[in-house]
Amino acid sequence: MPAGIDKQDTRLLAPGVRRPLVLWVDESAGDCDCFSRLLRDNGYDVWISSNYDDGVRCLGGRPFDCVVVDQGSPAFEGRLILEYSVALDRRLPVIVITRFHDMGCYLEAMQLGAVDYLEKPQAAAEIIRVLKTHLPSRYLAA
Repeated sequence: MPAGIDKQDTRLLAPGVRRPLVLWVDESAGDCDCFSRLLRDNGYDVWISSNYDDGVRCLGGRPFDCVVVDQGSPAFEGRLILEYSVALDRRLPVIVITRFHDMGCYLEAMQLGAVDYLEKPQAAAEIIRVLKTHLPSRYLAA
C-alpha cells in the first residue's frame, strides 16, 4: 500500500450496499486528519493520500466514488490527480480544494473536468453538502 494511505475496510450498510468511498489527496497532514474524521463521522469511507504521486497510485487501485484533491500551490500540483481521475472515469466527481485561490487555477480545474472548486477553510456542513451534491445517486438515501 502506498505511503500516506489510511485504509479502512468498507463497512456494509445492508447486504450489497456500501458507504461512499472518497479519496482525499492533500499534502497537509492536519487537513487530512481533520477532513478524514469529518467524512467518517458523516458516513463516508475515506482513503487519505498525503502526496500526489501516491494519490495517482490509489486511483489505479480501486474504484472511488469521489475524489477531493488539494490544488497545492498556485502552480496547481493537484492537476496530476484531476487529469488522471478524468482519464480513468469521466463520471468520477473530482473536487478541488485550496488555500491559494487563484482564478487561473479555478478556470483550468473546471476546464479539465472538476465538478467544484472550494476554498479552505470551509465549513464542515458545506463540505458534506458539496460531496452529497456530486455523489452518484445510489448514495442519496444513505
